[in-house]
Amino acid sequence: MQQDIAIQKQLHHWLVEGTALKLWQVENTVELLRGGATIPFVARYRKEQTGELDEVVLRQLLEQLCYFNELNDRKATVVKTIEAAGVLTAQLRAQINSVREKALLEDLYLPYKPRRRTRATMARERGLEPLAAQILNQRVEWHQVQQLAQRLAAANDELDCADMALRGAGDIIAEGYSEQIDVRTLVRQRTWAAGVLKSTVAKGFDGKISKYETYYDFSEPIRHIPSHRLLAMRRGEKEDVLRLALVAPAEELVGQLAKKLLRCSGQRYQFLLDVVNDSYQRLLAPAIEVELRLNAKNSADDAAIKVFADNLRHLLLAPPAGSLRVLGVDPGLRTGSKLAVVDETGCFQAHETIYPHTGKGSASTAKATFLALVEKYNIQMVAVGNGTAGREMEQFCRQALQESAVQAEVVMISEAGASVYSASDCAREEFPGLDLTIRGAISIARRLQDPLAELVKVEPKSIGVGQYQHDVNQKELKSSLDAVVESCVNFVGVNLNTASSALLSYVSGIGPALAKAIVRYRDDNGAFKRRKDLLKVSRLGAKAYQQSAGFLRVTQGEPLDNTAVHPEHYALVKRMASDAGCTVAELLAQTQKIEVLALDRYVDDTIGLPTLRDIHAELLKPGRDPRQQFETAEFRDDVTQMSDLHVGMILHGCVTNVAAFGAFVDVGVHQDGLVHVSQLANRFVKDAADCVHVGQLVRVKVLSVD
Repeated sequence: MQQDIAIQKQLHHWLVEGTALKLWQVENTVELLRGGATIPFVARYRKEQTGELDEVVLRQLLEQLCYFNELNDRKATVVKTIEAAGVLTAQLRAQINSVREKALLEDLYLPYKPRRRTRATMARERGLEPLAAQILNQRVEWHQVQQLAQRLAAANDELDCADMALRGAGDIIAEGYSEQIDVRTLVRQRTWAAGVLKSTVAKGFDGKISKYETYYDFSEPIRHIPSHRLLAMRRGEKEDVLRLALVAPAEELVGQLAKKLLRCSGQRYQFLLDVVNDSYQRLLAPAIEVELRLNAKNSADDAAIKVFADNLRHLLLAPPAGSLRVLGVDPGLRTGSKLAVVDETGCFQAHETIYPHTGKGSASTAKATFLALVEKYNIQMVAVGNGTAGREMEQFCRQALQESAVQAEVVMISEAGASVYSASDCAREEFPGLDLTIRGAISIARRLQDPLAELVKVEPKSIGVGQYQHDVNQKELKSSLDAVVESCVNFVGVNLNTASSALLSYVSGIGPALAKAIVRYRDDNGAFKRRKDLLKVSRLGAKAYQQSAGFLRVTQGEPLDNTAVHPEHYALVKRMASDAGCTVAELLAQTQKIEVLALDRYVDDTIGLPTLRDIHAELLKPGRDPRQQFETAEFRDDVTQMSDLHVGMILHGCVTNVAAFGAFVDVGVHQDGLVHVSQLANRFVKDAADCVHVGQLVRVKVLSVD
């Protein structure tokens, strides 16, 4: 118990040093997280306890907490293994306990680690350890070392001569050098500082055209390689097109190691210099190369995952068109274009298939079918997927609507991931009797109404707003993207009575199982009248209610149930209303009364100004949607394919993807254009994400057409 408390105190102090937070902030936050609180809940409803830490800082703290927990688990394993071998000393235990990095812990463990047979192992088996000890003993003359080598060779049938004995002893010494922490640290730091990652073309690809030609003869300092470049080189290596090697200043490093390790001269010095060189070339360099290349890969993964996460956040928080009657169009040629109607709440109404661009049916028949749906359901917006035949279908819809009395707007919608959704279990549960393509059209329509509510049904990495997503650590990618979805869902809030189980599953404190239980309860008992009715749901207890309630909305009931005010603060708001001489409902309708509330009056031991300011802001705009106003890109009618593009054209477009090296923009020609990072602004831009984001509407100039 005492040891656990000591470890926790040590952990808290390390977190303070690693984050520049105050100790009380770290202690309170760690206690909340360990108690089952979610990051969205802590960020919004526990500001006094954390010192107003936002989600970004909280996630960084959680990542470090997980790292140190993994480190401590590994330490326990290492100590147990060394102790079982009977070689654990108090000094070694203290060294292990004080380590803060996994790499240094492994360095400490290396001499005691169970290993396969090595040259040094075989030398020890041949009884050469005494010879190695004499070589390192400066008081033993070199001729005495040679005499011992001769005696050992004569006494051992496995040793052909004295030189073989000396070489074996050298192997023991070389391994010992390679296991010294200060030696490994020196090689690691210098290789990282001066190492160059060199890429060459693999045998059989020399002279052949491939997407990796840039890297057929390429080198760059490993610590400066941008994420996308390193991942491209690694992919080329994986596909056997490239060969990669980390080139370090070997001569310089051997010299530094000799200076550090050797305190002798003459024959002994020359012998040990060869041993140092062997230790570096055979043992240290390969191991450190693997380690540093892995570190570089992890850093590149982190950068690529961050880009993916940032893009996903902007896509999920895209402005919703709102509660409109929408006709979704999944365009196609051979199989026709699928039409699906959804009402204001997203409920599916009807579907049709038309063939306006093939010989399967006349264009006039397709137009009549399209207009019949538009007029029957009084469609307000038409959402056209931007896939194959998307622009052609958009023009067809616009032209057809000119003959209708219905005033409907036509909008192009990204259909990335729609096919994944249409074949998913979620889609089958929602629409078991419909064809996959009709499900896709429904999804496109709903994406226009509320991108967040629909996109949560698709696995985040299937949405296609990242680079090298299949090359990065898949566990880290999933964790990061799930965190983004969770953050966005709770930032916007969720209507308890209309949300799908997929959307509810990302609400703080709920998860997939409780989400399905909520939907089942809703189906069996009708709409929730109040937030606290959630407690009637099977297996949804007080903790889950506390974590989720503030992020769920119930309309047309208790006024505060449709706001982000947490139920634990309802009594406070009622007190505010009473002080203002009105009811809560009246207070919400009278902005002037809210504006003059003296928040200081309500500060006590349970609530501070940070939370009071949040409540005040919510009362001023109850149930507001934090997403921006909906708007769409206006593509040119005369530009629908690549051949329509000309250098110098000014076009409107929408950013579909952002990478460090630039932004991809949809201008309505079935192929996104690349705006290189150097062309994004009239100033130096290191990262495209500093200038643009996914979903942003932009004007672009065509510089070249490839």
